[in-house]
Amino acid sequence: MLKKLVAVGTASAMLLFASGAQAQQKWDMPTGYPGSNFHTENIRQFAADVDQASGGKLKITVHDGGSLFKANEIKRAVQGGQADIGEIIISSYSNEDPVFGVDSIPFLATSYPGAEKLWKVSKAATEARLAKQGIKVLYDVPWPPQGIFSAKPINSAADLKGVKWRAYNPNTSRIAQLVGAQPVTIQAAELTQALATGAVTTFMTSAATGYDSKVWEQVKYYYDVSAWLPKNLVIVSQKAFDALDKPTQAAVLKAAAAAEARGWKTSAEKNAWYKEQLIKNGMKVEEGSEQLRADFRKIGLTMIGDWTTQTGAEGQAIIEAYRK
Repeated sequence: MLKKLVAVGTASAMLLFASGAQAQQKWDMPTGYPGSNFHTENIRQFAADVDQASGGKLKITVHDGGSLFKANEIKRAVQGGQADIGEIIISSYSNEDPVFGVDSIPFLATSYPGAEKLWKVSKAATEARLAKQGIKVLYDVPWPPQGIFSAKPINSAADLKGVKWRAYNPNTSRIAQLVGAQPVTIQAAELTQALATGAVTTFMTSAATGYDSKVWEQVKYYYDVSAWLPKNLVIVSQKAFDALDKPTQAAVLKAAAAAEARGWKTSAEKNAWYKEQLIKNGMKVEEGSEQLRADFRKIGLTMIGDWTTQTGAEGQAIIEAYRK
């Protein structure tokens, strides 16, 4: 009888141990941006919030700066199960589906309220496409508005002809094509080296990326044309999310909602600060000539036409809903 009780007690203890071990899960989270970037800082807070809200049942380890997967590899890693969760800039995948690139059409949505409205009207289409790939969107955060960095003064789009132009998504490659520049695909983590070697001399990005990459060491001009506000999405494997118990799922969603609100607020608040840092480091920051802005508005109209042709009735409905 005693032996039976001991056996039952041992089995119960093993079951409880196994249950506890199963209850705690660990996710590795790759990002493509440095630890000092506001997106990464926000993600680290998100991971801490998940840990606390889940009672330690889910631990998220953040791997920044492309250290686990390069920025352009992260979506595939999540989709294929090599990573449970990750951060992507959604417009990088517009060759896969043009809907993913709507937030990077020049002079369509040029402010934070505009970017928020554009996301609201395009979110369902974006999420539906990712869902078919087994991916769930947890939250989104925009970059500050995109401007033009250049090693030499620019007064019009004609001045961009022939320059080595850094492209980070298909839309920035298309802009290069329209202005006669030479597009070179460079991820954010590789930008500093590309500038140092002369692989690129001109590019469009936010003041945030300019600051992260210390671009003032190679380029001296920043034209704050506020062309668009691209978004980063934090995505998770639907399979990995479904494997969590309901309380842990709720903890993740709660932390994601907080991260989204915090990220939008921080992006807007730090935009001016980033530009101040460029000036402090010797860069000339201007709004850009009226001719330059007019040239890019014209490019924007061309690219809206391209985009609606590619996306058909669904894309046209998104543009119309945005313009209401």
